Amino acid sequence: MTETKQSIVPVESVSTTPPQEEQSKGIQIWLIVVIAVALLALLATAIFFLAKAPATVTTQIRDIFIILMAFEFLVLGAALVILIVQLAKLVNLLQNEVKPILEATSETVKTLKGTTAFLSDNLVEPVIKLNGYLAGIKKALDLLRIFRK
Repeated sequence: MTETKQSIVPVESVSTTPPQEEQSKGIQIWLIVVIAVALLALLATAIFFLAKAPATVTTQIRDIFIILMAFEFLVLGAALVILIVQLAKLVNLLQNEVKPILEATSETVKTLKGTTAFLSDNLVEPVIKLNGYLAGIKKALDLLRIFRK
């Protein structure tokens, strides 16, 4: 029997992301930065023109923002109610469907433990003992040279 020796060649670290994917990530980051700068410039321009505008224009814009904020709170409240309802459904699902399945699984595992203990005591142990006795008898007979190979 001949043994063959194989040399192990170390694998160099390989980038998991292809260059094209890295390039698209770089473009996305630059796009986000440009959009953020544009929004800041737009906000600064709006503040500048509001500071120069007469008081009536500023109060009208303030009122519009108050209405928009009230609408936003209304939408957030509705989303919160939906979230609470979904959470209640999840808790109900866990209590009425998952918990009984876990209890049945636990009962099955206990039954399986009992079955394996029974098989170990009544089947496996006697076979192992018999094999031990037979091995001892065979060794004794080999020592007496009754059975020659």
